[in-house]
Amino acid sequence: MVKSLIIVGFGGFIGTVARFLISRYFQVSFSSLFPWGTFFVNILGCLLIGMIYGISEKGDFLSPEARLFLTVGICGGFTTFSTFSNDAFLLLKQQEWIRFAFYTSLSFFLGLLAVYAGRIITKLF
Repeated sequence: MVKSLIIVGFGGFIGTVARFLISRYFQVSFSSLFPWGTFFVNILGCLLIGMIYGISEKGDFLSPEARLFLTVGICGGFTTFSTFSNDAFLLLKQQEWIRFAFYTSLSFFLGLLAVYAGRIITKLF
């Protein structure tokens, strides 16, 4: 159990730092009420987790520890439902109804599509 905690913790550190850097890049580069950083990170994370599980289903390419590190650790630290929810709440609070609807619906549907695409990509190789 301690080994699993260390694996997940290290992966979470990497994912969290990557999320911070990417989100910060979007904040600095694009002046917008729309939370592009969180949106991009969540869709990319969905694609990555789809690819990781797709690779796992193909055979013994990933050990259980590697899968834990990549999915729960890195992808878990990289994507963030809490930030997504807060961004959506802020859009509602600012009465940005169209941006709210666009952000929440597109995040959900593109997230599902990205997981599916990740699995399809792994089947091509």
